[in-house]
Amino acid sequence: MTTLTPNNPDSIYAFTVKDAKGNDVDLNIYQGKVMLIVNVASKCGMTNSNYTELNQLYEKYKDQGLEILAFPCNQFGEEEPGSNVEISEFVCTRFRSEFPIFDKIEVNGDNASPLYKYLKLGKWGIFGDDIQWNFAKFLVSKDGQVVHRYYPTTSPLCLEYDIKKLLE
Repeated sequence: MTTLTPNNPDSIYAFTVKDAKGNDVDLNIYQGKVMLIVNVASKCGMTNSNYTELNQLYEKYKDQGLEILAFPCNQFGEEEPGSNVEISEFVCTRFRSEFPIFDKIEVNGDNASPLYKYLKLGKWGIFGDDIQWNFAKFLVSKDGQVVHRYYPTTSPLCLEYDIKKLLE
């Protein structure tokens, strides 16, 4: 469960989330980093391409300050049914992902994570408020501001230009 620290957060650094082992993680540890936040699923038709490309981006830009934060979610077609342990094993074994996998959350509805409620506050126009499916992506600047939101069908590698601009 993600908890909200202040009543009116002014950046993503106001949030504390749970990692896949249930430990609290203050997102302020990522200050000064560019973050790509993604709701993920293990049994989605987009799983292979997204994890493969997320790994490529992370490998290429982690030393320049990119962090990828993956939040498993089972709200879309029940495509993330496993426990946190099963999800972490799948991601680490099958894809050898090195970026952090967090606690399974909900991204829409009354039980949506406070982090995702915050991410969805932006004026996203055609997107509306709700996350449409697995692998929706939010790009966050070094100062903790959400600057871009991408459709689930947007290839992670298509974000490279935006990521490079924020890393400069």
